[in-house]
Amino acid sequence: MVLGFLRQSRTTKATRSVAQERLHVVGSRELPLRIVENDRAKRLTLRIDAGGRGLRITVPPGLARGEVERFLDRHQGWLETKLAKVPDQPQVRTGIKIPLRGVPHLIVHEPGKRGTVTVGRQDDVPALFVHGERRHLPRRLADFLKREAKRDIEALVAKHTAAVGRAAKAVRFKDTSSRWGSCTADGSLSFSWRIMMAPPTVIDYLVAHEVAHLREMNHGPKFWALCRELCPRTDEARAWLKRNGGSLQAIQFA
Repeated sequence: MVLGFLRQSRTTKATRSVAQERLHVVGSRELPLRIVENDRAKRLTLRIDAGGRGLRITVPPGLARGEVERFLDRHQGWLETKLAKVPDQPQVRTGIKIPLRGVPHLIVHEPGKRGTVTVGRQDDVPALFVHGERRHLPRRLADFLKREAKRDIEALVAKHTAAVGRAAKAVRFKDTSSRWGSCTADGSLSFSWRIMMAPPTVIDYLVAHEVAHLREMNHGPKFWALCRELCPRTDEARAWLKRNGGSLQAIQFA
């Protein structure tokens, strides 16, 4: 029996992918599992999304469903070991700190004002003051980061697209668990608003990376040369994101 249960097809000139999503239990965790049938795949590959928020298996076309299940069974121990090392998933709440542009900010709840977020200091410590009802605090912080991302990233997109001589069709913001940004074949750019918790150099690198794809839709030498031309600290920022990105993805705003 082949993977006839797969759905949500997506087609491009380069490759065809068909995906299905379900839940998969690893130890005491129940995680979203995305199974992607890809024309280019020669073997099964398994990866854990940043922050341990989900799993993804890429499979060759026409693979029997039983093979996928056996593959998962063989890798249960590996998954448990890897997920045990995933950073804690702190729930944003008053009294803890989250970074804004790389600087830790104390979350302070001030219920007596309108439901907004302002940046300031408390006892000489950088702080985010969240107003309104306490139950809305996580959502208000997420909305604040989205607004900050829109402001900073749209300006960086304008700067880097002018440098490469290519226009972006659209700029979108999402909360993605598997990637920080993307560029489609038609020139639409997407970014995770969580990147606003990273230092400015890392934000600049991410935008430069996706804008570079407007000219080089690959990760070859020409792409990386262009990326470093747009953001000279590309290698440093890329290493920072690889080292710390999982912690940012793990923060819970739900």
